[in-house]
Amino acid sequence: MPPFSRRSFLHLSAAATAAAAFRVMNEPMLAAAARHRPPHAPDAVMIDSNENPLGPCQAARDAMSALLPKGGRYCDELTDDLVKTFADIEGLNPDWIRPTVGSTPPLSLAVLAFTSPTKSYVTADPGFETGLHMAAVSGARVVNVPLTKTYAHDVKAMIAAAPDAGVFYICNPNNPTGTLTPHSDIEYLAANKPAGSVVLIDEAYLHFSEAPSAFDLVKSGKDVIVLRTFSKVYGLAGLRCGFVIARPELLEQVMQRGGYNFMPITAVAAATVSLKDPQLVPERRRINATNRQQTFQWLDRNGFSYIPSESNCFLLNTKRPGKDVREAIAKENVMIGRVWPSMPTWVRITVGTEEEMSRFQSAFQKVMKA
Repeated sequence: MPPFSRRSFLHLSAAATAAAAFRVMNEPMLAAAARHRPPHAPDAVMIDSNENPLGPCQAARDAMSALLPKGGRYCDELTDDLVKTFADIEGLNPDWIRPTVGSTPPLSLAVLAFTSPTKSYVTADPGFETGLHMAAVSGARVVNVPLTKTYAHDVKAMIAAAPDAGVFYICNPNNPTGTLTPHSDIEYLAANKPAGSVVLIDEAYLHFSEAPSAFDLVKSGKDVIVLRTFSKVYGLAGLRCGFVIARPELLEQVMQRGGYNFMPITAVAAATVSLKDPQLVPERRRINATNRQQTFQWLDRNGFSYIPSESNCFLLNTKRPGKDVREAIAKENVMIGRVWPSMPTWVRITVGTEEEMSRFQSAFQKVMKA
């Protein structure tokens, strides 16, 4: 990895602007989060935020515990080891990888870097909203493009809708639908997008599916930036660790807006040992798929409509204002996800443990009958 000076990173020209932008973004996002998760009992079923109820694996917990005495140090060598481990596994050049505190910061910085009042931000509807907030900061036009009938990103419509695009954002699998966009469609977008724009691919949920990564497009030198996080399948949401992967010149444009990342050493240790366990992802994918399918079967038996998902979340049709159902089921000590404006009678459900999904089923049935 290229060296960074701890004394010099604060002098990056865009640092002050980035700090102000994050304040603008974080305050409304935090307020929204507070609205999304109402007060709840300690034993509430929390299937509202796409967290992994399994949490860190045991090896990750042990690694963090052993590292706590070093909590007063930055331990940059641990971050270097994390990057090398990831690069070796994925066949990537370490210089094309930057560790980040989750995938939300580089998503935000990429929107700041490549959108402006003359360069639009293009996203799916419904889709993950962070980029929308950052487009407001950069002054970019936001172009919301409906998903296809199979709930994939409509890449041809995205291109047609924004010849002035700066960023095409693809979350694959998509949040909130949990549905996949074929790799061939992403290839088409990378090959046919307007000159000067980038394709920003969020692979936060990729491990829950069997879909291929877009790393091949990065390796071939395309204008593609890939985001990864340990928040989902690895169960490290509260620890914050991830990567942004792209050609060095694209990475530079992204990272210069946020300065040097001092990574949380516990998150780095947990992420490194998690990567080294070859059985962790397949086993958690299996557990998630089993609980998801059992839930779908129950919904089918009871006549409820949903969008089939390949992720750890799905959209459920309440056939009434989703906000009302969300509030009603919260009174049953079950917290479910938010509603998207374009689909007001659908709510997002995170796949929890077998017990959590059983409690959800009972509470949802009660609310719908009422």
